[in-house]
Amino acid sequence: MKITITGSLGHISKPLTQELVLKGHVVTVISRNPKRQKDIEALGATAAIGTMEDADFLSAAFKGADVVYVMEALGLDSFFDQNLDFRGAINKIGNNFRQAIQQSGVKRVVHLSSVGAHTNKDNGILAFHYNVENILKQLPNDVSITFMRPVGFYYNLYGFVNTIKTQGIIATNYGGDSKNPWVSPLDIATAIAEEIEMPFDGRKIRYVASDEISCNEIAAGLGEAIGKPNLKWIVISDEQLLNGMITAGMNPQIAAGLVEMNVSIQTGSLFEDYYLHRPILGKVKLTDFAKEFAIVYHSSQQA
Repeated sequence: MKITITGSLGHISKPLTQELVLKGHVVTVISRNPKRQKDIEALGATAAIGTMEDADFLSAAFKGADVVYVMEALGLDSFFDQNLDFRGAINKIGNNFRQAIQQSGVKRVVHLSSVGAHTNKDNGILAFHYNVENILKQLPNDVSITFMRPVGFYYNLYGFVNTIKTQGIIATNYGGDSKNPWVSPLDIATAIAEEIEMPFDGRKIRYVASDEISCNEIAAGLGEAIGKPNLKWIVISDEQLLNGMITAGMNPQIAAGLVEMNVSIQTGSLFEDYYLHRPILGKVKLTDFAKEFAIVYHSSQQA
């Protein structure tokens, strides 16, 4: 099959590209960075250099594809752009995808959404996934769409490295002994590859998770891996977290959205639909990620 992938060589798109090329598919990878072209070609794929903000470029890149994999991304630097309307920018990308899919004539789409996309209430920053899912649902009925809804990414835990180094704790506004689902990008890539090769008509939702584990268990597992067996996960107030992120220079809209998202993790409301459609767990467990975390932790410099 001819498959076009967005996301450049990110955490999901790179292993996805590798798997699809290995299986003999003809893969085109979209990247905004011309320097990525050689790396993409080294994987056996074709590079299409352009941006998600350009609907005409996307339409040309999608044309002739049997399947397109789409995901919205602005980059971590955008979190600190004080003038950015985050939700507006993501909605624009979603509308560009819709336009490009319709103009190109593609009939099979796999979209990276998220846990929490089942609602636009009380899920904080994840509400943009609900919005984009509904934008894509405006496509004609003959366009089949699989909405992939992964849960919290393991690699978000890297955000706690500096706090562990400086304060000896993990601190945020959720925690405790309740088990929550987490996922590796490798398991997401595998699930997407499965869906791409699966005959399907209509609209489908698939959740993706690798492990279900509590915050206190995460602290114990990461602590053991980095040589800090007494590492604790501490719950701080919403106000403390919000003030800390804004003081660090984060866009206030994004900071408030992250705080609200974390509240929905603490109450469990974020995972209500996940547990109604609970998937078979993937291969990469927290113990596997903890080894990678230890390498990053010991090689990082204290901020």
